[in-house]
Amino acid sequence: HESVIDAYIAGLEDRVAQGNPVDHIFSVASFFVSRVDTEVDKRIDEMVKAANPGDRDRLKMLKGRAAIANAKMAYKLFRRKFSDSNPKWTALAERGARVQQPLWASTSVKNPVYRDVMYAEELIGDDTINTMPPALIEAFKDHGDVQRTVDKRLGAAEGLLREVEAVGISMKDVTDKLLVDGLASFQKSWDTLTAGIERKMSALTAAK
Repeated sequence: HESVIDAYIAGLEDRVAQGNPVDHIFSVASFFVSRVDTEVDKRIDEMVKAANPGDRDRLKMLKGRAAIANAKMAYKLFRRKFSDSNPKWTALAERGARVQQPLWASTSVKNPVYRDVMYAEELIGDDTINTMPPALIEAFKDHGDVQRTVDKRLGAAEGLLREVEAVGISMKDVTDKLLVDGLASFQKSWDTLTAGIERKMSALTAAK
């Protein structure tokens, strides 16, 4: 996430150096939230199978919690990088630059035992975007709790991620895998889209 933020700021600085405006540029840093839990939970389930009875409860208590903790840490980083304490950002903000907002995607739960609105409820805060699918919007309208949460209980979030690491699950490995999988998925979607456009163009050309 820090690399993405730094790239955005560097791009804005390049525009300023070239005498170009930066006040009309909008950017997001996108997080596929629930996929973090899906991957971490899968690894926990494998560990539970081989764990002794005394460790199983400890492992199970970590399920369904890493994604929100990870996103909260990302928001903490976002606030630090886009603050008055960062002179690079301050110089750009004076020229009207906009912050690069965290975007919470994949916020519908994949495990039906989890509260259906938990990712939406736990990541509410300023300068964030949540791309909720229609079913989640309806669920949140029905029983979602609206309050600022994204920067609450940060100590607990940090502790949770330390515990995940302590049992032998590397969050870097998890997020690296999700990055590779996500790029492959989007590439496939892009290829399908462009192939469809090409077929349509060929059909229209032939019809003439």
